[in-house]
Amino acid sequence: MVTKLSHASFYVLDQDKACDFYVNKLGFKVNTDVKMDNGFRWLTLNPPEQPDLEIVLMDASGDGSAFGWDADTQKALRLLLEKGVMGAGVLHAPDCRATYEELKAKGVQITEPKEQFYGIECIVNDGCGNWFSMTQPKEGF
Repeated sequence: MVTKLSHASFYVLDQDKACDFYVNKLGFKVNTDVKMDNGFRWLTLNPPEQPDLEIVLMDASGDGSAFGWDADTQKALRLLLEKGVMGAGVLHAPDCRATYEELKAKGVQITEPKEQFYGIECIVNDGCGNWFSMTQPKEGF
């Protein structure tokens, strides 16, 4: 029986740049930062209120052989990341408008908050190829 999700991966082309964004802009905490014998860097972060969820900043800048990818797969992933179109998920914000102002002041690429049927939403770009919905959900969502 599966009981929970423990890790989720965000593919990035620059782990240091991504780590800086998630830690210094969004307030995540570094959980693990270890370089393995083969040079592979295992870098995980925790969202501030989810210490049991690790976000893996997965380096997609190499040749893809560590993942069993062929050259076409690696090229496709790089293209998506370079275009900034990898939609990675939904970030929760208890006050979307206040968080929008805070992130905008930090230089984050973010859209204006909009009322949606499910709550107030902005789109946040991590500058590393991924975008997120940042949502203050309405009651019941």
